[in-house]
Formats: sequence, structure tokens, C-alpha cells
Amino acid sequence: MTRKRLLAAIAATASAAGLFGAVVTAEAAAPSLTATFAQGSVWDSGYGGKYTLTNAGDANSTQWTIEFDLPEGTAITTSWSSVLTRTGQHYKVTNAAFNGTIKPGGTASFGFNTAGLGLPTGCTINGSPCGGGTPTTTTTPPSPTSTTTSPTTTTSVPSGDVVDVGTAAELQAALAAASPGRTIRLAAGTYRGSFVATKPGTAAAPITVTGPSTAVLINDGPSGEAPSCPAPTAGWDSGYGFWLYGAPYWHLKGFTVQEAKKGIVADNSHHTVIEGVRVHRIDEEAVHFRRSSADSVIRDSTISHTGLVQAGYGEGVYLGSANSNWACHGNSGGVDRSDRIQVLDNHIGPYVAAEGIDVKEGTEGGVIRGNTFDGQGVSGQNSADSWVDVKGFGYVIEGNTGTFASPGTFANGYETHNPATTPSFPNGCGNVWRDNKSDLGGVGQYAIKITSTSKCSERPNVVYASNTVSRAVNGLTNIPVTP
Repeated sequence: MTRKRLLAAIAATASAAGLFGAVVTAEAAAPSLTATFAQGSVWDSGYGGKYTLTNAGDANSTQWTIEFDLPEGTAITTSWSSVLTRTGQHYKVTNAAFNGTIKPGGTASFGFNTAGLGLPTGCTINGSPCGGGTPTTTTTPPSPTSTTTSPTTTTSVPSGDVVDVGTAAELQAALAAASPGRTIRLAAGTYRGSFVATKPGTAAAPITVTGPSTAVLINDGPSGEAPSCPAPTAGWDSGYGFWLYGAPYWHLKGFTVQEAKKGIVADNSHHTVIEGVRVHRIDEEAVHFRRSSADSVIRDSTISHTGLVQAGYGEGVYLGSANSNWACHGNSGGVDRSDRIQVLDNHIGPYVAAEGIDVKEGTEGGVIRGNTFDGQGVSGQNSADSWVDVKGFGYVIEGNTGTFASPGTFANGYETHNPATTPSFPNGCGNVWRDNKSDLGGVGQYAIKITSTSKCSERPNVVYASNTVSRAVNGLTNIPVTP
């Protein structure tokens, strides 16, 4: 065919397409979701399960609902990245706030742990069969003594002061082999797995993990049988995005943690420095200093979209532990003394479902300075209705800026509370506010609400006149202002 005739044929085809274009495009674009099930860890009395949803259609899915049955003797004990309800042995699972939208060709997932070894049957997604063929499962649980060897044991770590990693297995191996003064440098990319650090650095030679914001750590856990108190345990994945356990003098810089049960957790890891990280899309709290992880710092970091599964436990930064948890997390005379922690120049919110910062009883001497709080999306659940709740003592809270806009449940900008503990501490007393700017959005009562003055008669809270407030229902504070 000559070039001239070829061009004429193309033109005719284009013309025909124009004539029948209405027919071709009459069927609207639509999502087409399927879901496949797979087991992860299996133990004597249960297993960890995961559903992966795939959109094979040509439009975004904006929500999803999966339903299935479990046999008698099997029940889901915990779940994540979803909202789960149960009627007898029938389970209905809907998307969390962050994973309802699935783009064409994209995927989303949720997981759960069970008591019992029965597998899901009768799966439907948005009322249609889940498809995807036979679930990828193991019907006979392996013996506890036949645990598959983790790839981290076969990944070598080069010597030297700087170790470059680009895969999850390399990162796990580098953490296991960490030594004082070493820097673990993350390449851009997604690191999916459990990342636990248990080797201590020193004051003169801290251990550093650093990477760009495009280095993203994701933990699809938890899975396995949890110990009575959280501790690294064979066969159990905590679900934490990054976990320091008995690992003081670590610096975490620059990278992102998302889609985990908890974001970054420091247990018995004093002098931890968290700098320039992003933590978001977290089931519970974003950053937690506990088990006396004293003299630590989080600065220049960004936290949003927490409490996606348990809104009342979706704190931005959590300092210490409630006294009801001291049996697990207290290691200084029974008290969690995560003291003298500095929270500096961070952006916290929006959609931090609990408090931006929760300062727990028994802690003292911290500094909360220069932070920006966006209260939009605070849930009101479990008394979560302020930017900062101070139950510790001797804190300096200064130079912060806070705003609130709906949606959300908002009572006051900053609050104190005075839980009684044994041994007794001046909980919620002796704290100082100065140079804070508060915009309560026409909803909040006070910028700074002091719950009790009588309980703090020996160590009163102090609110300086340098604090300012706008759009408050009642005003700056409910106690006399100090010039």
C-alpha cells in the first residue's frame, strides 16, 4: 500500500471511530475489585492473615467492604488497616480512612490475627465473589521448631562507618549488625517488614539511620503470638514501623514511616534523637517514648493521620505511659520515667485523632517548643479533645502555634489532668506556658485549661501573659495570668 493510500485508510478509520464513538464510550468507567487471602505467620493456636485487594477496572474505587465466614472455634482477635464487625462467625470488614481509594491497577490490604486455625470461606467484596482463585494458604500449621529462617541471617553487611542499604532484608541485617558510630543510609524506595534495633550506641558514637523522605518504612504486621509485655520475641511481629528496644543513643533522620500499627517506638532507649522524619497513616500513635527513654528529642518532623483504627489511641507524640501500664513499661522504681524529652519545631496534624502530644503521669522536666498544631480531625474519643494534655510535671510549653477547624471535637488548646499514682507524684503540676499562640476556631473554651489548682498548691501551674488567644469561647485560661 502506498503512503497516500495508507493515510486515506487511517483517515477513514478515524472517521468511523467518530461515528461510533458514542457507542464505544457509552459504558462508563468503573472499578473492578478482587481480593485474595494469604496466611503469614502460623503458630499452635492461630495465624496471621492478610487480604490484598486489586483494582482491575478503569476507575478509582472509593470504598470497599469484604465479608467472609470463619469456622466455629476460630475468631479474629486483632485487626489493622480496616474497620471490622462480627456477627457470630460472619465478619464484615470495611476500609480505613486511608485505604478506601484504590486506583486502577493499584492494591490495598488489611490484616488480622486469629485464635484458632480455621480459614476464611465465602468471601465477597462489595457483594460480589472475591475471585482471585484458591486462597494461598497452608492448611497444616508448621511445628514451632520448624520456623523458616529469616532472610536477614543470610544478608551480609559490609564493614565500614557507613552502610548503604536498598532492601528490607539489607536494612534488617544492618540493624542486627549495628555498632557504635555506624551510619545506616537508606536509598529511596519502600522497605516492607519488621525493623527492630537492639544494639546500643554511645554518647560519643551514636548509631544513625538516615535517608530521604522517599525512603518509606511499612510494617504490615502485627502477626504471631504477642508476649504479655511488648518485647522482641521470635515468631511475633509487633507491627511497629521502627522499634528501638534497649537501644540508647540512636539518631533517626529524614525517612518516612507509614502504614504500621504504631509508628516509631523507643523502649528503654534513652538519648534517642528523631529528626526530620515523616510519620503518617498509622493505626495508633505516631511516636512513643516509653520505658524510661529519657533525655530524647524529636524535632523538625511531620506527623498526621493517626488513630486510623483506634482513634482514641492515635496520639502524635506520646511521652511515657499511663500508670495502668507501668507494670510493663515502668523500669525505674515501677514508673515509666521518660523524663526531659524535648519536642521541638514539629508540625503535628491534621487528622491526629488523639492529642498532638500526650504527656503521661510520672514524667517530668520536658520541653515542648516551637511546634505547630493543626487540630482538624481530633476525634474526641478517650478524652482526646486538645492539642496537648499534660499529666506530667515541670514541663515548659512555649512558642507553639495551634489552630482548630472542623471537623473534629475540640474542648481546649492545652489541658492538664492530675491522676493519682503510687508512688505519689505532683502529676499535672508545676508546668509553665509562655509565648504560645492559639486560634480555637470559635469552638474551644480556653487556650489553656488548668483542671485543678488545689491539687497543685505546692507546685502551681503558671500561665504567662505572653500567651495569646483568638476565637475562644471563654478566653485565654481559667486561672489568674502571671505578668
